Amino acid sequence: MGTSSPPTPPSRFLKDDEPRFKPITLPCEWVEHYRPGGYHPVVLGDIFNHQYKVIRKLGDGSYSTVWLAHDLNNSRYVALKILVSNISEATTELRILRHIMEVAPEEGSRYITRLLDEFEHRGPNGLHKCLVFEPMGPSVNTMVEELPQFNPRKPGMKVRYSPQMAKSILKQSLLALAFLHEHGIAHGDFQPGNILFSLNDIDSTPEDLLLQRKVSQAQSISPSVQRLDDKPDGWAPRYLCVAQSLVPFTCYTEGFKVKLSDMGGAYFFTDPPAKPVTPLGLRAPELILKGAVNNTLDIWSFGCLIFELITGQPLFCVPYSGMEDDDHLLSLHARLGALPEGLFKHWTTSSLYFTPERKLFNCQLGGVGPGEEPLMIEQTSMEDCFDQAGPDLDEEEANKVKALIRWILQYDPAKRPSPAEVLLDPWFCEIDVENDPSKLYRV
Repeated sequence: MGTSSPPTPPSRFLKDDEPRFKPITLPCEWVEHYRPGGYHPVVLGDIFNHQYKVIRKLGDGSYSTVWLAHDLNNSRYVALKILVSNISEATTELRILRHIMEVAPEEGSRYITRLLDEFEHRGPNGLHKCLVFEPMGPSVNTMVEELPQFNPRKPGMKVRYSPQMAKSILKQSLLALAFLHEHGIAHGDFQPGNILFSLNDIDSTPEDLLLQRKVSQAQSISPSVQRLDDKPDGWAPRYLCVAQSLVPFTCYTEGFKVKLSDMGGAYFFTDPPAKPVTPLGLRAPELILKGAVNNTLDIWSFGCLIFELITGQPLFCVPYSGMEDDDHLLSLHARLGALPEGLFKHWTTSSLYFTPERKLFNCQLGGVGPGEEPLMIEQTSMEDCFDQAGPDLDEEEANKVKALIRWILQYDPAKRPSPAEVLLDPWFCEIDVENDPSKLYRV
């Protein structure tokens, strides 16, 4: 077990909503989560498990920070994921990764970011599970912004993947879903941010070329972390780092590969969670209305992702408003048609928007205020939204894609296809991402 010498711990526990630090405005993890049960404080140059030297911040989430580390024992680079301490013992992520390594290690490593090592590290905030993965490049969410054809930006430019590149990303991620589902595993958080591009071989790259970059336009390291009372703090690091993906070392031209990452929301079909971590706009209707967890939630998210990658726009944009469920359900009604009675009856606030005969009369979230007129918005189907986005497809291919999305996004979970069935769709059969790199996208 790795350990470090923590600074003097604070004298008392703080309430969850009690701020401790002066604000940090850089795009980093929330500094208030550096407390017992939370993040482990990391500074560049730290060595974990007498082996892994931290040299760069790769990312952060609600339950972990991720770092590029130099594996001093094996002369390679790795991604070190350090979980918050209060879930380190309860997480199913490690159990699922171990299962994949036991039943299908070679196949699993083609589709899922490969687990290389694991250990525990004790710090001032508790005992943290640390997972060591192969390093990966940017997510599908962010890589599109880095493609050379979009830099520099020009007015009116549509920043989205080419149809060929989008199709390859979709098929590779679908193969990953099919692999997981074949082994009784749901990803649970299937989204563009969890699909990562593979890197070129960086193991021979000098360490100084991979260090956290200090850029002039935007700071990569925060000012010193300071408490509101100016006292020393035993829980937080001296500074925070802005995540810097490995764009210059990413393979995104001919033969590029993507893998599914972050199994923190994954679960076995036989042991579903009470509340999956699916992003708001990618939730299936039965999850919104009934909290129902079934084996088709990943494929619903995938259907939404087809629309997003081909058009460059999300099918369902659901910002935080306090009424996210109503917002999403109204969008479902507009894009995919009326909800069936079996679902609609669970919509407890439907009377704010529909007559007793289930006719839409108002689209204003929260209902019509006193003295106000109902708000009606034009109802635009998924197909019309797709066409209005102007994807770079001819009419025949556009119709194939729209039909595929409709086939997947059915209100009845029993009628949705499995990932393996979607792989047999003619649109996906047109591209071979495993055996013929020449059919992949070329910049």
